[in-house]
Amino acid sequence: MLLGLLFRKNIKTATDVELVNYVKQDRKEAEGELFQRYSILVFGLCLKYFKNKQLAEDMTMNIFEKLHGKIKKSEISNFKSWLYSVARNECLMELRKNKVKEADIDHALITKHDEGLEELKLSQLNETKFQLLEKAVGELKDEQKQCIELFYLKRKSYDEVSNMTGFDLKKVKSYIQNGKRNLKIILERNSEFFRA
Repeated sequence: MLLGLLFRKNIKTATDVELVNYVKQDRKEAEGELFQRYSILVFGLCLKYFKNKQLAEDMTMNIFEKLHGKIKKSEISNFKSWLYSVARNECLMELRKNKVKEADIDHALITKHDEGLEELKLSQLNETKFQLLEKAVGELKDEQKQCIELFYLKRKSYDEVSNMTGFDLKKVKSYIQNGKRNLKIILERNSEFFRA
């Protein structure tokens, strides 16, 4: 009993790596702590994909329900980026599973003017662009990638990015500026981005 109380107290200060090891040892409290730390991040990602609060909440719960099994099968050195990839893949699989065939959309657009279908077609184009942009961000140097993601995707200020990364404020601004320029160069090489 005393060990259980000590474990619950110490779990709050455990690192992600320690929590992953606890999950592999079937310690349910560790799963709860990972949920506490990262459910908002996963929900935000799901909301970005589904554009619907209820669907995003359901998907977040589905992802965390499957997490125990996925953690047991994986070697994880950076839990946050691993979880982001798992959540993104789950969202994409769910979208593909429920996706209307593009040929059906094209046929419906030709035969009947329907704003809902046009929106769906547009969202597919935006998803393609987003995937290309996401891939391009992955090609940036680590410092640029980190600053770009915090500044643009997580809407952090320059000061917050500086505090979170430990980079000097001038360096943060430089990494963001250079990252934007490099992103443009990468995307210009990929003509598919501008066709999409």
